[in-house]
This record gives sequence, structure tokens and C-alpha cells, in this order.
Amino acid sequence: MKQTSTVGKSNKTVLVLLILGLSTIIFPLYMTVVIAFKQPSEMTNSISGILSLPRVWSLQNFREAMEVTDFWNSLKNSLLISGLTVGLSILIHSLMGYTLGRNKSSKFYNFVYLFIVSGMFVPFAILMMPLAKQTAEMGLANWFGVILLYVVFYMPMNVMLYSGYLTNIPLALEEAARVDGASTWLTYWKIIFPIMRPMHATVAVITALAVWNDVMTPLIIMAGSSENTLPLAQLNFQSQFGTNYNLAFASYLLSLIPILVFYLICQKQILNGVVNGAVK
Repeated sequence: MKQTSTVGKSNKTVLVLLILGLSTIIFPLYMTVVIAFKQPSEMTNSISGILSLPRVWSLQNFREAMEVTDFWNSLKNSLLISGLTVGLSILIHSLMGYTLGRNKSSKFYNFVYLFIVSGMFVPFAILMMPLAKQTAEMGLANWFGVILLYVVFYMPMNVMLYSGYLTNIPLALEEAARVDGASTWLTYWKIIFPIMRPMHATVAVITALAVWNDVMTPLIIMAGSSENTLPLAQLNFQSQFGTNYNLAFASYLLSLIPILVFYLICQKQILNGVVNGAVK
């Protein structure tokens, strides 16, 4: 009986925590949708006015938001930068993770691994101004320079994940491939790379989310460029005298759709990748 009551209390606690966690997601999402469909005249200073549903559900805010942000061009730039960053990250970081993960017994490789992973503790604010100057002098103050910086910025986390995931892949697979005459390069691409598919999905989603929502790096590096990503274009809703929340929230919903679809496609592989990659 005591065990049953303990299990019942535990289930209730979990249920309460789940409800609290769900409310922290649903409430902001509700506010975003409601404000996106409201007209500015419906926005009042009272709480009931802000929380109430729109009188008329209209897509006018979305049309205006797309015009203000030059939506299709900004979307193209965001997709280009995010897609190339994710692709390069998977290729380069998986190779580095494989090389360092399989050679941790070597003092040199272990030092290189720790050196790369320590990059996670370097704040972007320290690097911001030197990077802006260097990229301008090297002619990289454009989307290519932003992609290059992203690949470097997310290298520590991704290398750590890939290196940790390798501990779940037995060396016997590689040894059997070598016995059959396969080179290290062929063994990696034909055996190891496909096996790491869950980690590829995890790295892709983590990197894509970070790149898609980032404002500071494109703002600093592409300051002199006429090209905008979606987060940069959404800064147009903020002015010295206020913010057009209705158009801004409509634009936020539009920019949420592509990354949400990408997450739904990769979600089956993510949990397995995170759990296994956590083993260092």
C-alpha cells in the first residue's frame, strides 16, 4: 500500500510539473497568435484587452509584415545561411569529432579536443569587434563570412556531441572493415557516417535553431550590406518611439514556420542523438 501511494504521489507531481511546463509554452504562443491577428486599435492598456481574442480574424498584419521585411528575399537569405551552415557543420564537425574521439588516448589529440571544446566558454561579446574589423579587412563582410563564423562558433558543442556519440559505436566495426581492405576514409563514409544519423539530426536542429534566430552576428558582420536575414529585417518593427507589436508578432509567426517544419522532420532522431551524445 505504501508503495502504491508513493507511486501515486509521484505521478501527481509529474503531472503538475508537466502542466506548469506546458503553460509556459502555451501562454506565450497564445499571446503571439492573438496579437498577430489583432488590429492596433484593439490593443489597450488593460490586461483583458491584451488577452482577449481579436474581433475579426484578418491576415492584414501578415501581408503588411511581409512587405515591411521584404519577406521572400529575407527568407531566401536565412535559408541560404542556415542551410549551408548546417551542411558544413555536419561534414566538418563530424570528421573532427571522429578524429578526436577515436584518438583521445593520445595526449596531443586530447589537448586539441579540450582546446576546441573550451571555445564554448568564450563569450561572443569579447570577439564581436575584432571579428567585425577582420572580416571587413578580409572582404568577408557578407553572408559567406557569416557562414564561416557560424561553422567556427558551433564547432565546440558539435565536436563534443559527435565525439561523445562515437563511444556508442564499437571499434569492431572499423576493425572488420580494415580486415576487408577498406581505408580509414572509406570506413568513415561507408560505416561510421551513416551510423551517426541520429547525431546528424541533433546537430542539424541545434545549429539551425541558433543560426535561424541569431541577430548579432549578421548585424555586426553584414552591417554594410543591403542583404537582410529574417531576424535583421524584423528590427524594422522597432523604432525610437515604440514597437509595432501586431506586425512584429505576425512576422515572428511567419518566420517560425520553416524552422518548425524542419524540427518536425528531424524529431525522431533527436532524442536518441542527445542521449547517446551526452556520454563523453
